[in-house]
Amino acid sequence: MNIPAERYNSYGVFLQEKFGHRVHKIPINAGFTCPNRDGTVAQGGCTYCNIDSFTPETARVRIPIQQQVEDSIAYLRGRFKAKAFIAYFQPYSNTYAPLERLQELYEQALQHPEIIGISIGTRPDCLDDDKLDYLQQLARDYFVTLELGIESANDETLRLVNRGHDFNCTAQAFRRAANRGIYLCGHVVYGFPNENKAEMLRTTHALSELPLDFIKLHNLHVVRHTELARQFREKPFPVFDFEEWVAFVCEILRHLNPDFKIERLYGDAPQELLVAPRWCKEKSAAEVIYAIQHKLKKLEAYQGQYFGKASEIAPQAVIAKEEQYNG
Repeated sequence: MNIPAERYNSYGVFLQEKFGHRVHKIPINAGFTCPNRDGTVAQGGCTYCNIDSFTPETARVRIPIQQQVEDSIAYLRGRFKAKAFIAYFQPYSNTYAPLERLQELYEQALQHPEIIGISIGTRPDCLDDDKLDYLQQLARDYFVTLELGIESANDETLRLVNRGHDFNCTAQAFRRAANRGIYLCGHVVYGFPNENKAEMLRTTHALSELPLDFIKLHNLHVVRHTELARQFREKPFPVFDFEEWVAFVCEILRHLNPDFKIERLYGDAPQELLVAPRWCKEKSAAEVIYAIQHKLKKLEAYQGQYFGKASEIAPQAVIAKEEQYNG
């Protein structure tokens, strides 16, 4: 088996090889909401979600889309000498509108000559066939990625965090979107208070069977002005510390489908909003990635090592976490 130097399939390396140069994603806020916020399926949104925790100032809804694109490109071109960009419609559910409105918003971003693609973050219950047909059409001319929040394969977890849908809804959405020329990305969160080692590994096995191209791995982090933060204040629950997360994500990578490209290896939030874990802001992205790669090399581990196999080796970080939960 040809093991990559990083010991996992890197999304950044994939883009470099595909386009021949660095490609940067630029966040776009188009002013969407979610059906679990406006009462369509629930109220209040996901318990862990504070939109300000992952939306930079250049992607505020008060700024027109064209201006968001131009501002971000000017910054990234100057800092990284970037030549190509993907417009990332990020906050909330970016297919939660009539198709005509989506076409208008997406095409405002795609008008810029340096935009080579579009990445759309949304929920699995906000995708009908007409929207998928439109994205399939766009994919003939652009690099199109559809990113859905998986979060967990545990339906009880999804209920507790107020997702408003079950895992089967997510699986069916990915299957309907597959084989259309659209790249598919899944977002998963590890460390929900009700989940132990077995549940987290079960999620990894379940998502590994989905028709994904890319995956984002996030440790649960608690941010201010959320229901999860209120729960954390009233009854603190364990979150991964740095060493635990490094060990855990190495084990998860071993079980993960080896064909998936890894787009993220941890989650973070602005310092002023982050409640826990603090290391998410104290450590740079380079430090986290280096620690994971170093650990993988030390363990002689790599992505997909246990894929399709039953591993009897339980990660010590997860065992410790399970004991905290059960204690």
